[in-house]
Amino acid sequence: MVHPIIEDLRWRHTTKKFDKTKRVSQNDLDVLFEAVRLSASSINSQPWKFVVIESDGAKERLSKTFANKFQFNQPHVFDSSQILLFAYNPRYTRDDYAEVVDKGIEDGRIKPGDREKAFGSFLFVELNTDENGDTSCWTKAQLYIALGNALHTLARLKIDATPMEGIDTGLVNEAFQKELDGYQCDVALAIGYHHPEEDYNAKLPKSRRSLDSIFVRL
Repeated sequence: MVHPIIEDLRWRHTTKKFDKTKRVSQNDLDVLFEAVRLSASSINSQPWKFVVIESDGAKERLSKTFANKFQFNQPHVFDSSQILLFAYNPRYTRDDYAEVVDKGIEDGRIKPGDREKAFGSFLFVELNTDENGDTSCWTKAQLYIALGNALHTLARLKIDATPMEGIDTGLVNEAFQKELDGYQCDVALAIGYHHPEEDYNAKLPKSRRSLDSIFVRL
């Protein structure tokens, strides 16, 4: 199949070694951030926060979180252009959804007189909240939609990336507790440009299961 989207996705790979001399432009970052902001989520809940690690000080803080495990990902901290901490709200409440509803009114999506009616969709949150008020299973699922959207956007921009669940979540959430402000980070995304010689994964052919093995058409 020949199509620009397919070609971009075939180009994309998980980068194993970044070129520390190259940085993502502010223009491309603006596109990425806006694309992530526009990500889909159930009932438009948007239960996420993204912390951008780009200063030397922030990278030093992140680097220290690899003290105990996942050291194979530690070089990405300083070699990549930026690392984004993807975080979800583990206790999503009606007050959180009120921010979404009120923004919908501001943007003209919801009529002011329909504000209370708009909270009918909050039922989906209630169905995914346990007896302790934990919504993690649901909000984390929404976050991964944003992660997938980010990977697709980066592929279109020809920017390399490495999604990392290989982080010490305890130390990361402790180190960036102030910035996360109650949100939970379980995955990070390093972005930049791969090293032309040392990124072995860039040279390997793309391999995925066949269409027939994953699609059932009725």
